[in-house]
Amino acid sequence: GFVVGHAGLYQALAMFAVAYFIIGMTVLSVCAIATNGALDAGGAYYMISRALGPEFGGSIGIMFFLANVCGSALYVLGLVEAVVDSFGIPPGQKAGTGVHVLPQSYWYELLYGTMLLALCLLVCLVGASIYAKATFLIFLIVAGVLGTILVSFFATRPIGVPIRLPHFNGSETENGSFTGFSLATLRDNLGGGYGVDYTTGQMMSFSSVFAVMFNGCTGIMAGSNMSGDLKRPSYSIPRGTISAVLFTYLVYNLLAFLMCATCNRTLLQKDYGFLRDISIFPPLVTVGIYAATLSAAMSNLIGASRILYALARDDLFGRALALAKKTSASGNPVMAVVLSWLVVQLVLFSGKLNTIAGVVTTFFLLVYATVNLACLALEWASAPNFRPTFRYFTWHTCLLGIAGCCVMMFLISPVSASVSLGFLLLLLLALHYLSPSSTWGYISQALIFHQVRKYLLMLDVRKDHVKFWRPQMLLMVQNPRGSARLIDFVNDLKKSGLYVLGHVELQDLDALPSDPLQTQQDSWLSLVDKLNVKAFVSLTLAPSVRNGVRQLLFTSGLGGMRPNTLVLGFYDDTAPQDGLARHPAFTIAREEVPLGFPPLRAPDAPKLLSPREYVGIVADALKMLRNVLLARQLESLDKAWELRRAASPPPTIHVWPVNLLRPDSARYADTCSLFLLQMACVLNMARAWRRARLRLFLCVEAGAMPHAQEEKLRQLLKDLRIQAQIQLVPWDAVTCLHWQSPRGPPGGPAVEEEEGAVNFPANTTQVSDEYVCAANKLVLEQRPAPAVRFLYLPRPPADTSLYTLYLHQLELLTRGLGPTVLVHGVSAVTSTQL
Repeated sequence: GFVVGHAGLYQALAMFAVAYFIIGMTVLSVCAIATNGALDAGGAYYMISRALGPEFGGSIGIMFFLANVCGSALYVLGLVEAVVDSFGIPPGQKAGTGVHVLPQSYWYELLYGTMLLALCLLVCLVGASIYAKATFLIFLIVAGVLGTILVSFFATRPIGVPIRLPHFNGSETENGSFTGFSLATLRDNLGGGYGVDYTTGQMMSFSSVFAVMFNGCTGIMAGSNMSGDLKRPSYSIPRGTISAVLFTYLVYNLLAFLMCATCNRTLLQKDYGFLRDISIFPPLVTVGIYAATLSAAMSNLIGASRILYALARDDLFGRALALAKKTSASGNPVMAVVLSWLVVQLVLFSGKLNTIAGVVTTFFLLVYATVNLACLALEWASAPNFRPTFRYFTWHTCLLGIAGCCVMMFLISPVSASVSLGFLLLLLLALHYLSPSSTWGYISQALIFHQVRKYLLMLDVRKDHVKFWRPQMLLMVQNPRGSARLIDFVNDLKKSGLYVLGHVELQDLDALPSDPLQTQQDSWLSLVDKLNVKAFVSLTLAPSVRNGVRQLLFTSGLGGMRPNTLVLGFYDDTAPQDGLARHPAFTIAREEVPLGFPPLRAPDAPKLLSPREYVGIVADALKMLRNVLLARQLESLDKAWELRRAASPPPTIHVWPVNLLRPDSARYADTCSLFLLQMACVLNMARAWRRARLRLFLCVEAGAMPHAQEEKLRQLLKDLRIQAQIQLVPWDAVTCLHWQSPRGPPGGPAVEEEEGAVNFPANTTQVSDEYVCAANKLVLEQRPAPAVRFLYLPRPPADTSLYTLYLHQLELLTRGLGPTVLVHGVSAVTSTQL
């Protein structure tokens, strides 16, 4: 009557249609989730948390708990209004007459609400079985009352109904009228006629009336809230919920039409208890109203307690909800019931039904939107295990349900909707950072997988362009204990590209009962998390390190995301140091290093690979057209100290884009030199290295017009948009040692050059150790000492018997230089075009 009296028949039917469209879409989602596996206590909370993960589940669980608590309070207040309307002393009178014996005031009504709530508490404390019996009895009573009301519309003769106006001027009365079926009455009630709500004194509107009306449609979760108490929840919830929705929708529409055709607007707006006046047996209507509101109040109270119990049992809020875990011998969560009752009691202080109707409606709409979101996410993730037996839904129905809920939330109360969403966001963030990890499965992972697979298929390697090149690193790690700073350094060098930590385990799977890498995977993933690097982990079994690296170069990555650069630690005789225990990730948090990594190799223990095999790995990578980086003494790089020291000048990065092992073919614009420049620039672009300055060293000989060379190099840097300081370095004293040294064995293989890249088979025979030591000294003399140096890495010789000599000369070249990266590039990576 309240809805029809203010909104008229057309708008009332529209409200019912909108409300039931929203809850209809939600019911389809509820049925889909409820039939996709075993349900436990918690209803909607259980569904959402197991579908969307603990963050969404916990935050929506709290919102749904508050919605049920406020809903219970709302129905208790509605029952108090009905009791006072029937038995309250009329305004302006000191003593009641007849049945009107109950005093009316805020505190008295609060007392009545408290007594009624205590009755609900008593039923819920006894347990779900008595509640189920009580609600079935109430259902029979309400159905009987409804039948008498429908008969009364036809059987009652037209009558006038005197209406006392409470709260404002008790002496004034108005006359409403029951006209019986009348076309004129129907015409008068077709359109809207919003007036003042006599219980609150507030002017009604479409949104405020809808907010009150929607609370009559929020019982769709009553069955799912009892999921832990039902014998077959997956069978009962869909059938019971859909039947209830269809039945109530038909009853509401029928009652709206009958009221519009038989009662004038004054009666509908000014007397919310008018059905008693027109009933053939008025006391039965009173009993029906009491029974319906009492049933709704109990349903919300027991629903709130089950949600609170499920939240407490999942330990999402730690000790805050520990008390709610306690149950009776029969399994009834009595403490959760008591705590829910206390919160409802607090809400009762708001005083009037229509005051909290908007808040309750907003909370319920938010929960319904999230139930639809959970079902939508499960449908879009296309997980093979999402096979609900209820199939009458699609992602379209989920999306329509979400849209409908969100639109109506903001139409009803923009302020309540905004506050609710803000509160939900705060809960999400708090649970994301504070809640323990769960084993429920995260729908976000399924959705991410679905999207990543789709975009990887779209990432076409045939459309690669040098303008958009980025380093995609495969860093080979023998033991993370000795490579922590190198792992951190390469993370700065990847420039948002792919980063894979590779490891080769020297074992034969034929001789093992199971794959040993499965147990190691978790340790490596924990390491990635602790070091806060954005890397994947790729482990393999192989008979030798070289074969293992080949495997990883061939198989790491997927589609267009494959490593294009191999990074190796340097092969020397330096005893490995445990840098992991001293890494800031473990020293600041005072955490233990993850278990699963063996102790470092003893200084006198044999290495896992020979010098020849090590150089062979470099040669293999270059044959596969992978760029190669060799990192030496990176474990001595204290990045925090180097980059945060206050002394001026800022730390520097030294770049030597000339092949120091081949001075007679030195060029600054070959593919390898440009790749070296690019890598130094990429490091300088990383956030942690932006304070550093690039210094580029131009080696010049007497009489070679150094200024012309410098200008040419400066123009190249300008074209490449690389900011670097160029420093001329005379190296006649070094090159003269090269020209004086033997030029290789007689009859030695000829030198090959390919587009300026050093690609000759007997590279190491071209220079003497004396020359290499002089080149090392030249690099070392450049002051101030840099944070890191980038040097040109020549190709390994084609003659494999010279691998050991090649590695020896690399060791001489980089000896004592501190953190140094030897770089060899095989692909064009720089562009001067837009």
